[in-house]
Amino acid sequence: MQVQTLQLNKNWLWKQRRDPSISVLDELGDASTDTGDVNDSWFPTQAFPSEIHVELLKTGKIPEPYVGFNEHKKEWLYKSSFEPHNLAGADSIIEFQGLDTFCDVYLNGTKILGSDNQFRTYVIPVRPLGGENTILLHFKPAKLIAKSLEAQFGAVRAGSANLGDPSRVYVRKAQYDWRWDWGPELMTCGPYRPISLISYTARISEVYARAYVAPAETSDTAQTALEVDVSLQGAFGKASSLKISISDTHGKSIRSEVVALGEETVISSEGDGMEKEVNLKSVVKWTFDGSSGVQLWWPVGCGDQVLYNVDVVLLGPNLQAIDAHSQRVGFRSVHLIQDSLDEPDIHGTGTTFLFRVNGVRMFIGGSNWIPADNFLTTIDDERYRAWLTLLRDGNQNMVRLWGGGVYEPDVFYDICDELGILVWQDFQFACGVYPAHDAFLDSVRKEAVDNVKRLRHHPAMALFCGNNEDYQQVLQWGGIGELPARKIHEHLLPSVVSELTSPEIPYHRGSPYGGKGWDTADPTVGDIHQWDVWAGKEKAYQEYDVMGGRFVSEFGIPSFPDMRTVEYWLAAESVGAEQRYSQSKIMAQHTRAGGFERRFAVVMNDNFRLTSDLETHVYNTQIMQSEAVGFAYQTWRRAWRGPGREYTAGAIVWQLNDCWPVTSWAIADYFLRPKPVYYSIARQLKPITVNVFRTVIKNKTNDRPRQYYEFGAFQSIDAKIDVWGANSTLQAHDAQLEIQCVDLESDWTHTETHRVTLLPNRSTELLSVRCPCPPHKSNANPDATTSYSVVVAARLRCLQSGEVLSRFSDWPQPFRFLEFTDPGLDIAVDGDRVSVKAKRPVKGLVLSVDDDKVKWSDNGVDIVPGDEQVIVAKGLGGRKVKVAYMGKERATIAS
Repeated sequence: MQVQTLQLNKNWLWKQRRDPSISVLDELGDASTDTGDVNDSWFPTQAFPSEIHVELLKTGKIPEPYVGFNEHKKEWLYKSSFEPHNLAGADSIIEFQGLDTFCDVYLNGTKILGSDNQFRTYVIPVRPLGGENTILLHFKPAKLIAKSLEAQFGAVRAGSANLGDPSRVYVRKAQYDWRWDWGPELMTCGPYRPISLISYTARISEVYARAYVAPAETSDTAQTALEVDVSLQGAFGKASSLKISISDTHGKSIRSEVVALGEETVISSEGDGMEKEVNLKSVVKWTFDGSSGVQLWWPVGCGDQVLYNVDVVLLGPNLQAIDAHSQRVGFRSVHLIQDSLDEPDIHGTGTTFLFRVNGVRMFIGGSNWIPADNFLTTIDDERYRAWLTLLRDGNQNMVRLWGGGVYEPDVFYDICDELGILVWQDFQFACGVYPAHDAFLDSVRKEAVDNVKRLRHHPAMALFCGNNEDYQQVLQWGGIGELPARKIHEHLLPSVVSELTSPEIPYHRGSPYGGKGWDTADPTVGDIHQWDVWAGKEKAYQEYDVMGGRFVSEFGIPSFPDMRTVEYWLAAESVGAEQRYSQSKIMAQHTRAGGFERRFAVVMNDNFRLTSDLETHVYNTQIMQSEAVGFAYQTWRRAWRGPGREYTAGAIVWQLNDCWPVTSWAIADYFLRPKPVYYSIARQLKPITVNVFRTVIKNKTNDRPRQYYEFGAFQSIDAKIDVWGANSTLQAHDAQLEIQCVDLESDWTHTETHRVTLLPNRSTELLSVRCPCPPHKSNANPDATTSYSVVVAARLRCLQSGEVLSRFSDWPQPFRFLEFTDPGLDIAVDGDRVSVKAKRPVKGLVLSVDDDKVKWSDNGVDIVPGDEQVIVAKGLGGRKVKVAYMGKERATIAS
């Protein structure tokens, strides 16, 4: 008899619990007529899976939650009726893939489950069912339960006031629901992932297809191996064998084998059939040499993302299929390498923190991921794909799933496999002192087992990480001894990962973590979160180059989102002109970062001219974010200097995305609209790049950034420039380096060319000279030259084709001192191609249209005379574009 699966996704109704003093079962028979009161009536769900606030929104019971919202702290009920398949002699289970969070489940009036962990999959055996059945879900308010647990176990610290009520640490619910410094407090609940009824006599309960690269890791011809573990449940006399096969994604068979289930594979157990289970290790163990055609899976930029389907079929005595399971795999190896460095850098020696995939050491450039919505059920597969494609198209090769969100659904990791995006997966702990009493540890262990088993077969999985900033915050508060959850991060979680993954997926205790005495700020060991620019010590972003570490897993600068997104929340609130300024109440509602007004004021005042015009301010914040984060990527990638000198092995920006329309650190806003910073990161992560770093030569030291010019009496205003290239390919590249200098205050120009070689998989220093500049002298200091108005542009050209491989322009700073004149901008549109050239240098050119149909290949670019740039605008169709640039920050139609 074949396994039958019934998706319980129909006939669902919801309501608010009317009276907590009476049994919830007494409310099952309430009328379904809409009286307009959610206490009195059952309402049909608009979709399933479901979240209560989405239902309230779609039925008009609450206003748009991302504009204005009143917190709900009620109890909510869901019910459904269903008729199962009539299978004589079958066992049945109900699988709940996600209940958020405290939920009592009743089946035909009997309680079968009391859930308390949003991140678990609950599998509940049920007796044979016939006729019509009723399932009732009773969701209780997580915040009230959290406060009662806090009263029982004691109040603890959990981040700042911007990171939600500290009682959140006692509840296994997505921590960002409680409010974060980029998101609202929206404590929703509901059956947010599918519910299934599975009936069987014998079934496949679990498959683990272990695809890996044999120890000799050399090239695409390296030997690969596949081992398949299978777990079975039920009456094994109804099954005779397993058929295991592997094929490519086009259906071409590579290998197949039928394995008999002998008596030795069946274990005896007490109880009835549904309790019998057997775990079969290495049912097949195959190796593939170069002649098999099996290829490796590579991260994006290193090779192809070759995937294979492993199919497992449970066969009955007559070889009929009883059950089947398919798992998609890729052959690859991944290691976290923490070796001693050969020689010190500016921070000292220490150890590397780098990822080696298929034997190749990689520089990681990526983004941190938060849930893409506060309402998880509104994120469909296409939206996940759009976000991850955006990341991949921005030349990024890793996404870090932050520990205050959720373990994402399978489709997220499937897309990462397809696109070649490595996954750093935090376990769900963020910024707090989590408990470690027995019941909590038991729940966490089951949560970890559920999710490690679900995710371990994905070739994209590169790292499991114990928490986000728990060690860091406890150390800041007084000592590592005050963290009971060390039991979780140092014992429970690594043991689960070790037991359930083979070859073992790397595990890291926390992020950040490393250094003597768990010094999470030690730049020589482990990973660091670099927040001493926007927060912490509030240093200038021009100091990022000396503020790196072996791996920077968080850093960032916020900015306003796309102006259309700002207009969205302004229009939705129906505000007038009195609210159209950067520090208004409505702007504060959509800017959750602590002290954002003061912090924005400092960094904006240092670098840009102040303005009261909202659109100009929005533009300036975006260029500031682009300049700062782009500078961090370029300088930290420079520190990837080759074997034994991998001083910085990766940078993961905070953050890729938003969960609602807001001013935040995101590099693309809630509506998937990339900010200029997205493109500056993409340029810095191209396979081959060139960069320029200017150091102003001063007669006296001061506290201004080294890149800042000074104009006091007798102050030298000359500068030195360093030029370097980065090459992520595994071959050396010969190229022509072109240096072009343009003076903003005269007609003086300078050009020079050099033949250069970029060494493989590292950065290469190319040039270090005094900054070329006009010959006239400063009146204040006749011996000083005047490079303070010189733009230095560098280009790398392919020697064979003449194609520009990379370009970068370094501008004198601070930008607020620059006098911007009409650059003679020339914009030509031909279908989906936009050609841009100018007679004078242009800083921060942003092209735009009024809809989201256009996908720009580049944006936020700098233009210098004689270097025409062509930007592909897919979907433009010959339409006119708007332009904004420094000196003309309000977007206007290009003439």
